Order: sequence, then structure tokens, then C-alpha cells
Amino acid sequence: MSDEIDGGVETTAPIWPVFADLMSVLLGAFVLILVGVIGVQLELSSRLDHEVKQRQIEAQRRKTLEQALAAPLAAGRVTLVNGRIGISGSVLFALNSDQLQPAGRDLLKSLAGPLSEYLKARDEILMVSGFTDDRQVRDGNHRFADNWELSAQRALTVTRALIDDGVPAASVFAAAFGSGQPVSANTDDAGRAKNRRVEIAAMPRPSSAAGKSSTGDGS
Repeated sequence: MSDEIDGGVETTAPIWPVFADLMSVLLGAFVLILVGVIGVQLELSSRLDHEVKQRQIEAQRRKTLEQALAAPLAAGRVTLVNGRIGISGSVLFALNSDQLQPAGRDLLKSLAGPLSEYLKARDEILMVSGFTDDRQVRDGNHRFADNWELSAQRALTVTRALIDDGVPAASVFAAAFGSGQPVSANTDDAGRAKNRRVEIAAMPRPSSAAGKSSTGDGS
């Protein structure tokens, strides 16, 4: 044809350089992903090793505590229910008294070391709780107004004894429940004896941030 337009055939750009650039980008992205995956795996492996070691340490501490409790558990002087150590009130105190008896003093001394070890590297604190039976306090010296006060003083006595034997003061506190939360019916002497007790239980330590309150310039 006489009227053929010059330049009607377009020149195609080489595709291989573009393909090579694309493959380089994909390869770089793959390498980055692979490095990231390896990094995550290493971090997870490190965390797992740390967790295993922590569990082994905690298991050893629990074993030490259980060994310390073995003899008094067998003798019926203490109980261990859901992680709470229960100590019979008759082992610790005479009736209507907050003064430790020699057997009770020796028992707390044997527990202080294992309890201190158990608390190490754990964000927990010990609550020492005092309980009584339902009978009104018969105190000739009128030192205690009621069962609440008697249970509070007994819990404080045990708390101070543990601190004296090495449990950190910042890791233990006392609580009183009076005749509340009985573990047996208060219908006979045997049942009341079970309710007169002190319990030691580990619980999460209150957050330091939660304990802080905003203060101003005023008094």
C-alpha cells in the first residue's frame, strides 16, 4: 500500500532485566521473612528454655516445702489443702491464748526456711489467717473482746514468728476471720478443735502501681 504509515512497527522493550529485578525483590523479601522466622524461633526456644528452668526451680522449692511438711502432715499437726497450709490451733496456742507453745514455735521455725525459699523469684506474698470456733472467748484477763480480736492476735503472733525466723517482712501479712469460714461443724469438741486454726497461703503480690495513690501539695 502506498499510504503505509512509517513507524507502524513498535519496538518491544527487553523483558529479562525487568524479570531479574522482580526476582531480586522477591528473593530479598523471602530472605527477610526467613530471617524473621529464624529470629522468632530462636526467641521462642530461649523463652522455652527459661520457662523449663523456672519450672524446675519451682518444682524443687515445692519439693523442699513438701519435705518440711511431711512429718507434721503425717502427725496430723498440719493440713495441706489447695496450697493452703493449715496448722491446728492446739499445736500453736493454748485455749483462749495468743502465746505460742513450744511445739508450735518449733513447727513455725521448721517452716520459715522452706517458705522463704518458695517465695524467692515469685511475685507472691503469704497471708497468715487466724480462725476460731464459735464459742465466745473465755479469757480471765479480758485481753480479747471477741473471737475477731483473738484470731487477729494469733495471726499476728504467727506472722511475727515467721519474720523472726527469716521470712521477709514485706512478703507476709496477717488477716483475721474470727469464727467465720469453719472447716468443720461447731457441734462437738472435735469439730471446734478443727476450726481453731491458722492458715498460711501464698497469693499474688498486689501491684505496686495499684498501691500508689495520687498526692497533692495539701496535707
